[in-house]
Amino acid sequence: MNAFVRPRRLDDPVLRLVVIHHAGGSAAAYHPLIHHLPHDWELLLLDLPGRGKRHAEAPLESMARLAETAAEAVEPWATGPPLALFGHSLGALVAAETARCLEDGGTAPVWVGVSGRPAPNAREVAGRLHPDMADDHLMKRLKEMGGIPARIDEVPGFRERFLRLLRSDLRALASYRPAPGRRRLTAALTAMSATSDPLAPLAELGAWGRETTGELRQRIFPGGHFHFLDDAFARLGEVLVEEIQHVIGSSASARAAPFREVV
Repeated sequence: MNAFVRPRRLDDPVLRLVVIHHAGGSAAAYHPLIHHLPHDWELLLLDLPGRGKRHAEAPLESMARLAETAAEAVEPWATGPPLALFGHSLGALVAAETARCLEDGGTAPVWVGVSGRPAPNAREVAGRLHPDMADDHLMKRLKEMGGIPARIDEVPGFRERFLRLLRSDLRALASYRPAPGRRRLTAALTAMSATSDPLAPLAELGAWGRETTGELRQRIFPGGHFHFLDDAFARLGEVLVEEIQHVIGSSASARAAPFREVV
């Protein structure tokens, strides 16, 4: 089964951008990005097991299995044009671990973007979503962050299915423990957050620099955890293009450049 939504199919793209969704989400939420990317870039929106194009598969509750599954889906697309990965929230960790799997297999991405999530070894963030939260409490937190599908209560059983899937994703996050002494990525990396995102404090973004030997940049948006939804997708698209073009349009020595913050 093809795990990707492909809004624009290209025979010879200049670049392929893989996007990995947030906990409880699916590829469909990121479809608007296609309107804000260069016409010769191919966008591959990955559905993790349990939703979208992979709704018949059981959701995974292990970050290692999520990364392995994502890498298996991405690997056939990793030859030819440069490959870039972007993930938000849960997707940020999956993107980083998928990039590590791909590098280990000899098909390294040129850039990895991580959004809305502290680095694996950053300090614990108070108030994170937890899989054992009561339904009403979990829904209340999600509504506060804007992460609830529209009209969720209008379709019988949809709320329950959504919460089951979300809890599986949250268990993968809660159980994730990076292996001690693991190899750092070599890809350029951009860490992103928003000014009012309770799940990705701005002070913790710099910790992503410990995840790569490549260049680290930071991008800060106004808003909360789902700052990019609706009309703000245009700005997210602009930033993705700027960050990727910074890498593919620069010399190889740029990967060793020192960290600088870009707001």
